Amino acid sequence: MAASLDDELELDNQDYYSLLNVRKEATQDELKASYRRLCMLYHPDKHRDPELKSQAEQLFNQVHQAYEVLSDPQSRAIYDIFGKKGLEVEGWEIVERKRTPVEIREEYERLQREREERRLQQRTNPKGTISVGVDATDLFDRYDEDFEEMPGGGFPHIEINRMHISQSIEAPLTNSDTAMLSGSLSTHNGNGGGNINMTVRRVTSAKGWGELEFGAGDILGPLFGMKVFRNLTPRCFLTAQCGMQFSPRGVRPSCSLMTARHLDQNTMGYLQWRWGPHSSMTTSVVRDTKTSHFTLALQLGVPHSYLMMSYQYKFQDEDQTKVKGSIKTGWFGTVVEYGAERKISRHSVLAATVSVGVPQGVTLKIRLARANQTYLFPVHLTDQLLPSAVFYATVGPLLVYMAIHRLVLLMQESVRRIIEGEESKMGLIILNAWYGKFVTDNSVRQERAQVIDVTVPLQCLVKDSKLILTEASKAGLPGFYDPCVGEDKSLKLLYQFRGVMHQVLSADTEALRIPKQCKYTTTTQPLYNHYSTLTTTIS
Repeated sequence: MAASLDDELELDNQDYYSLLNVRKEATQDELKASYRRLCMLYHPDKHRDPELKSQAEQLFNQVHQAYEVLSDPQSRAIYDIFGKKGLEVEGWEIVERKRTPVEIREEYERLQREREERRLQQRTNPKGTISVGVDATDLFDRYDEDFEEMPGGGFPHIEINRMHISQSIEAPLTNSDTAMLSGSLSTHNGNGGGNINMTVRRVTSAKGWGELEFGAGDILGPLFGMKVFRNLTPRCFLTAQCGMQFSPRGVRPSCSLMTARHLDQNTMGYLQWRWGPHSSMTTSVVRDTKTSHFTLALQLGVPHSYLMMSYQYKFQDEDQTKVKGSIKTGWFGTVVEYGAERKISRHSVLAATVSVGVPQGVTLKIRLARANQTYLFPVHLTDQLLPSAVFYATVGPLLVYMAIHRLVLLMQESVRRIIEGEESKMGLIILNAWYGKFVTDNSVRQERAQVIDVTVPLQCLVKDSKLILTEASKAGLPGFYDPCVGEDKSLKLLYQFRGVMHQVLSADTEALRIPKQCKYTTTTQPLYNHYSTLTTTIS
């Protein structure tokens, strides 16, 4: 028996049909009969010897896996075309179950391209930040007598006074070498500049790595720098950095040294020395747990010395809500900050922070983090410490968020009632709807779709089993927004009417009426069993 089991283990390198001992044209009944016979033969409980029982268990699992694949028509079709490799591709779970071999091959190739795109994005690790500063001090600091004789003086003047854009990507060169390219553009009150940096990192061992940095800008001139990281012990590491900045005023050297140590499982201690244009000595303690994050830092230096303390509480909810507060005081004055952040979608986090300081004034900071992109909107409200500015900066974002959240709840409740009414008379039900820039099916799909889900807003617009949209941009509809400014957009939706599913594709400014009537030219076609054909075109 042992010899026979060893021989059977070699079948793992053969195909599933050979493993089940059936022909490729085998029916479901033949597959089931062979599977039952082999299960009885290789069931682990039938063998008392530990070695034989272990081998039988392996064969039993292999037979079960083969039967699971071949008994499912879709999995079997994928296996017949691509083998075991085809079953490893992510995304098959969204493919409609009744497809021809040609459709399955096209779907496989599409999923392969998407997987390569994800791998490329992971390797390049693109990161970006866009910051837009808004000067809204005229809302609180204005003096009415200065504007009485000026045209339009009755309206506060709000302007964008600064903007910053930065982007970086990585390019692996070898297993130990990585090149990073970054650049930034900044403008403030009409004056701006930019720079570009090239960094090469080499991992020397499991304990450390080194970097060489080269940069150039239109203001400061060329930059050369070097950075080294080293693990001294399992609980302590060291980072050293030096650089030479070439400017019209001469060479400006700089140097910094930082050491960190794990004080306990959740606490880190840092000590940093910096020499150069802004020389300083900084020490800090950071404690990060599942429910909180605490930081205490002290800096002594030229020109700034300060003491800073911050605390963040993490709620254990699905939205990963966090509330935070901090106080920072030094030679420059005192700044108090408080705010909150919340996850609003799978890849997006929205945060709002109020900064109140003397003599800085009051500033509201809005931050939206979407995947690897960060959007910052600091709104400077006043140069003075005015209670009214603090009140509006605190209450305003909270009321806006609550209003939007309430609107969403009301729309969901309305949708529920509308769907119940439409189902009772086999009327119009919006199954799925997307709005934005789509990638055509016959393209090479080098760029990803930029769309938003508008199923709920469209269902709210259904009345008497009809959905009518006028000849205007759909970005202005309730619950819509423009996901790709400046791009050509479309509305794609899947709806059910009289028990039959249909797919509709409408241009952004095109009139739409469903169920379709002859005077409208919107492309409408029945889907029946092709529901996933639409869902799989959304990246």
